[in-house]
Order: sequence, then structure tokens, then C-alpha cells
Amino acid sequence: MRTVAVTGHMGLAEGADAPLRDALRDVLGELTEGAHGWIGVSCIAPGADSLFAETVLALGGELAVVLPFRDYRGSLVDERHRARFDRLVEAASDIMVMPAVEEGLAAFEAANTELLKRADVLVAVWDGAPSAKGGGTAATVAEAREAGIPVRVVWPSGARRG
Repeated sequence: MRTVAVTGHMGLAEGADAPLRDALRDVLGELTEGAHGWIGVSCIAPGADSLFAETVLALGGELAVVLPFRDYRGSLVDERHRARFDRLVEAASDIMVMPAVEEGLAAFEAANTELLKRADVLVAVWDGAPSAKGGGTAATVAEAREAGIPVRVVWPSGARRG
């Protein structure tokens, strides 16, 4: 069973979904070709994580969800994203809730480390820039590379941060 994890930007510009969805479809198709079953692992945050999760399901993969802290939905998932979030949770074959009680950098870093523990390969929906707050996509990519996990960066023409 092949396991593909995702890290990526939450704030995507309007119109970025279509090119990113197409690029994710292509990359996931390549990465899972010939695999006897495969799983996509995501924190299903708004933006790249949710696009990845939806693409995994559309391509027939299983979805595993890692939630960074207990009240993730209530604290981080805004009204515009709740229905999408709930659909993805419902479709997931596995849901892991990390032990952190509240939102914070440590909770997100622990969730990203858990993603990487499961990953055969990491897909990074990333423009290549570091986060202004520290952590985030750039840190997860660096952690994957240090661990020897292959990283596929996805940032097609038309993708923009919001």
C-alpha cells in the first residue's frame, strides 16, 4: 500500500483551485500508478490540504485524516469550509486526533510529523517561500527531506496565494 501525504498553503487566491486540482490529479496519478491500493494523508485544512483530499477520493484512493488538536473543527474551520470539512471527515477511512488540546505551532508541527511518519512520499503544494510565522509548509518540506522522504512540489501556473 502506497501512502502519499500532503503539506501546503491554506490561503489560496480565488481561481487557484482549478489549476491546483489538475496538477494534483496528474501528480497523484504518477505517484500511485501500479500501486496495489493507496492512501492519501491530510490534515484537511482549507486550501491545499482539502483540495488534495478531494482529489485522493476522486481518484479512488483512501483518505486518512490527521487532526492537529481536539477542537480543530470548532477553532480553525470557518463557516465557509465546514460542509467541505465534514464531507471529508465522513469519507475518511482513518481519523487520528493528535493529543494537543488547543491550536498552536506545536500542535501543527506534531501533526506534520505524524503525516511524515506515515508517508512514502510528500506532495507539497508550495510556492517555495518560507512561512512568515515559522513552521508550515517550508518546515514540513525540510523535515521530509532530512528524513529522506521524497518530496514532489506542486505549484502550477495559475496557482497563487490569497
